[in-house]
Amino acid sequence: MRKCFYIGILGFLIVFFASTIPCYSEETARQRIIDEKVMKFLDKMKNRWRDLNVPEADGKILYEIIVQSKYQKALEVGTSTGHSAIWMAWALSKTGGKLVTIEIDEGRYRQALANFKEAGLSEYIDARLADAHQLVNELLGPFDFVFIDADKDWYTNYAKALVPKLETGGCIAAHNVEEPEPLHRGGYRMGTDEYYKYMKSLPGFKTSIHPQSRADVSVSYKKRKGK
Repeated sequence: MRKCFYIGILGFLIVFFASTIPCYSEETARQRIIDEKVMKFLDKMKNRWRDLNVPEADGKILYEIIVQSKYQKALEVGTSTGHSAIWMAWALSKTGGKLVTIEIDEGRYRQALANFKEAGLSEYIDARLADAHQLVNELLGPFDFVFIDADKDWYTNYAKALVPKLETGGCIAAHNVEEPEPLHRGGYRMGTDEYYKYMKSLPGFKTSIHPQSRADVSVSYKKRKGK
């Protein structure tokens, strides 16, 4: 009786795992096609991004953060023509997520849509032509990853609107943020010093400048309880 039971269990496991192999194979093949298309597009566009898009090194940082933390509900404030969004959407294609990205300029928005299509990532991106000053307040969330790269003097306002919508363990990243320093060098930080001080002041967040960023990407992680 016991022997029959074990044989039955073994048979079930064989059938179960055999049935899942095609699913894994199809998904692996699908992801390979996405990867090849994105890499081809990024290679074509290398050193050709304008309109204040992020440098490649910072795009890779966003990609790695999303993949490593398995984020799925991402928001970008400031699409430009889509370089950063492509890196994030590529990562989200691997985690099963999607990106909402906001751009106020119609010309840049249209170009971004074309870039998303050519990169093969349109299905992972919900691109909005809108004023982020208004839309970030209207979006319900929740989000587990946010990237801010828009008007620098509004960073703090974006953060105040989005912090309550960020899930525990989530991350808010922002571009061109420097740690506040005395302005003895005559520096002008366009409001990002205020943003950095605000994020550092939040007890529920751990904020720093990413050590590998080319243009000062700040990262603020919402702490889990007990951490």
